[in-house]
Amino acid sequence: MLLIIGSVIVIASVLGGYVLHGGNLMVLWQPTELLIIFGAAIGSFVIANPLHTVKDVFAGILRLLTGSPFNKSYYMDLLSMLYEIFDKSRKQGVMSIEEDIDNPESSQIFSRYPAIMKSKTLLDFITDYLRIISAGNMATHELEGMMENEIDSRQHELEEPAHAVNKIADALPGLGIVAAVLGIVITMNFLSEGPERIGLSVAAALVGTFLGIWMGYGFVGPTSIAMEHAAKYELKAYECVKSAIVATVSGQAPQMAIEFGRKALPTDKRPGFQELNDHVRAK
Repeated sequence: MLLIIGSVIVIASVLGGYVLHGGNLMVLWQPTELLIIFGAAIGSFVIANPLHTVKDVFAGILRLLTGSPFNKSYYMDLLSMLYEIFDKSRKQGVMSIEEDIDNPESSQIFSRYPAIMKSKTLLDFITDYLRIISAGNMATHELEGMMENEIDSRQHELEEPAHAVNKIADALPGLGIVAAVLGIVITMNFLSEGPERIGLSVAAALVGTFLGIWMGYGFVGPTSIAMEHAAKYELKAYECVKSAIVATVSGQAPQMAIEFGRKALPTDKRPGFQELNDHVRAK
């Protein structure tokens, strides 16, 4: 929603100011300039990035339009699920959660949290480390170090689409200049047709520069920043899981372990202590 609202403000401000200043909107409608700029931008994007990054970029943009699932409700479900796992392990022994870990789709605990089940990579992260805990006596600092290494790797993966989009934003002003130069080259063919024809051709060429700069700094660049923020909210889920698991391995009670996880969450989406406690009891 914020992506749409921001885009409307950018369009209204720039085009509205242009019209109020006496500009003609039809002059800005140059389909060939758009073809040159965006065709080259998409082509260079495909050249520069592997297929999985291209797919992740489109998935990330779709997520911006539909809303990120990593909100307060998601985090509360995540902590509630961890509490149930830790509580069962504490009461019935570590071996009691093996079936839940090996088959989360059929687990009574995991299946109660469909939002978490949709996050396949995060689910694998949780089950992998619970499996490591149940398999052997790994020192707490070794487990924490392993988890931090995986989170660092995951951070790179999550931020890669945003960086790819940002590079296109940086390239768009240059591609706008390319379109403008081509427009000037075409203008040279009209030197014998009078100033009116030459003026229209030069205006069309300058529109290419305008579009490249406007799209780069007004839309594509801010979109890459929004994707980076979305990636950080997802990464916080991993840090939350890490803090909770390390706490429970250190001997903390389930209620205290999820409190460690809660403190790892961003303040704007972090549930309150009593709010989380009520949610856990309700589940």
